[in-house]
Amino acid sequence: MTEVDADSVHPAEQARLTTATPTGRGLGYRFDLDGLRGLAIALVVVFHVWFGRVSGGVDVFLVLSGFFFTGLLLRRAESPEPFWAWSVVRRTLRRLVPAMTVVLAAVVVATVVLLPYTQWSTAAAQVLSSLFYYQNWQLALTWSDYLAADPSVSPLQHLWSMSVQGQFYLAALLAVAATAWLCARLAQPGRIRATIGAVVVAVSMASFGYAAYGVATNQGWNYYDSFARGWELLVGAGLAVVAPSLVVWRQVRVALSVFGVLGVVLCGWLIIDGANRFPGPAALLPVCATAAVILSATQLRFADWPWPNRLLAHPAMRWLGEIAYPLYLWHWPILIFFLTERGNTHAGLVGGIGVIGLSVVLAWMTHRWIEQPLRQRTAGSDDAGYTRSRHLVGSAVAVLLVATVTVTAGWQFAVVQVNPPVAAGELDSEKYPGAEALASGAEVPDEPMRPTVFAAPTEVPPPTADGCIADWDTRDVVTCTYGDPDADRTLALVGSSHAEHWLPALQVLATEHSFRIQVYLKMGCPLTLAEDASYKGEPIPDCRDWSAEVIDRLDADRPDWVFTTGTRPSDEGGDETPADYLHVWTALSDRGLNVVAIRDTPWLRRGTLRYKATDCLAGGGNRTSCGMRREDALDPVNPGLEPASAFPSVFPIDLTDAVCEPTLCAVAEGNILIYHDEHHLTASYSRSLAGPLGRELQPILGWW
Repeated sequence: MTEVDADSVHPAEQARLTTATPTGRGLGYRFDLDGLRGLAIALVVVFHVWFGRVSGGVDVFLVLSGFFFTGLLLRRAESPEPFWAWSVVRRTLRRLVPAMTVVLAAVVVATVVLLPYTQWSTAAAQVLSSLFYYQNWQLALTWSDYLAADPSVSPLQHLWSMSVQGQFYLAALLAVAATAWLCARLAQPGRIRATIGAVVVAVSMASFGYAAYGVATNQGWNYYDSFARGWELLVGAGLAVVAPSLVVWRQVRVALSVFGVLGVVLCGWLIIDGANRFPGPAALLPVCATAAVILSATQLRFADWPWPNRLLAHPAMRWLGEIAYPLYLWHWPILIFFLTERGNTHAGLVGGIGVIGLSVVLAWMTHRWIEQPLRQRTAGSDDAGYTRSRHLVGSAVAVLLVATVTVTAGWQFAVVQVNPPVAAGELDSEKYPGAEALASGAEVPDEPMRPTVFAAPTEVPPPTADGCIADWDTRDVVTCTYGDPDADRTLALVGSSHAEHWLPALQVLATEHSFRIQVYLKMGCPLTLAEDASYKGEPIPDCRDWSAEVIDRLDADRPDWVFTTGTRPSDEGGDETPADYLHVWTALSDRGLNVVAIRDTPWLRRGTLRYKATDCLAGGGNRTSCGMRREDALDPVNPGLEPASAFPSVFPIDLTDAVCEPTLCAVAEGNILIYHDEHHLTASYSRSLAGPLGRELQPILGWW
């Protein structure tokens, strides 16, 4: 077995390690950790392509990253090299950035060629956030669903883990450098490991507690949170501190090795809802399994390795480990672009094999032609040839990096800063009749659609702009007043954003007929007393408690009417009034509150695939081709009618005929774009619904 210099190996590859004794003498190259990386990347790719579940492979990478990088830092800090920190930074950038640059440049090109221009700004923002290692925070702010591999998902969403690792690298470098400097000042250089070990233990315990709390309270954010993920990296860091001096009995090593390999392999099968449970206590399985594999062969030569470690050291597994980093970078964007072209949420057997095959080929090419030329020169290689190759690849990557940053930053500046989209504002009702074209047959002149596809995202209802809707992270009840604040009559607008998007229409009516609108709103949370409230598959643990408090507030505030949604889309197609809505109606009726339950508007989807009206229009579709068949979007009869008949104080209303044609739910009517995303009304179309809504409400409210 040929020994290698451990410092020549970088954590970006997450595979190489020379196990060191306290004196620093190497015992052998850990080919099994190459193989562990290969096993982890195979699980990640297979689970992403075919199973739509967390495999635990990313958690394996995080532990290994903490182990390798912290070990590298400690060896450098304990060496006499004066500027070791800068050499680590230089090496880190050389290992991480080139492959990332190539993949991001390819994604930029594919985005321009394959995706509608309405998605270019989002893609540009994610390219920049990936390059500068804050992608995880961008995803946390939008609660993106990591498992939702479909055309609506970013092709760069998987790079959240690289951002977490990059942030850890910086924090670990600063911590070790500061500790080394302090120990040198105190003339105690031998205390570096002990000090770092104490810090690792304290911070990892705090991180684990924080992650466990986040699973129960705010998992959408928790999944991407760097501090919540920190304990996984710190477990590896802790092993780097103690492994050189740790003695493990042979029988224990075998048990650790078997448990470790089985734990990694079975994690995705045993924990089927990892996206809703990691990085909380459930992540202990892949983390402990990885730690077990690391410890099982520490300070052993290859001849003494347990048999599972030997299996991991098989050449095929090691080869996968060699290309693991570029394979991780390539596989997700290829999958997303493939699904975009197919217009599907599943790759299928043949398609999945094609995605994996192409990913492996591109990963190998990136490893061979980008990573290897930039690595440290191997013994026996030609100095001049190596230098030329390294300079050529380095120059090409630098040009590609500058071009990628220039294009993406330039697009963002031009679209967001120089010419930002603006909401349509008040529209001429004769030129833009909107809903009245359907409801009353108003004439539709030949006018350009408003808002434009670029401006549509700005067409949000007032509470979103005013901060008067509780977001994902807010448990408190947020309430604001709209309409006529001095009016004697009050209508309470209650529920999720699908109640909120009726506010522009209600504001028109409030101005005409003098009533106050009091809002009680929370994102993704219709009034519900169900324990398992969720939105797009993401649990909202505080939705039930928020709803219960809102019901109590309504009882205390005593509005004249409560206005909320009475239906929602069904997973099988059409729409439904779920049982938990009836529980809410019961609670409101018991308190003597009158309820207007409006039928929800159609959600744009083809099968289970959600899509944005703006993307479809920008991709060459028109108002009808981008719409849905009415029979797919809604049941023939309002499903809220029958259950509402059991509640004398609940009055269902249905404005479907002001949103959909008899057989089609188009994405624009009366020259006004209906949706600003997959399922929320534009403020302009909502205002055009004031007439039809007023005619429905008049006999119920009796206010005009």
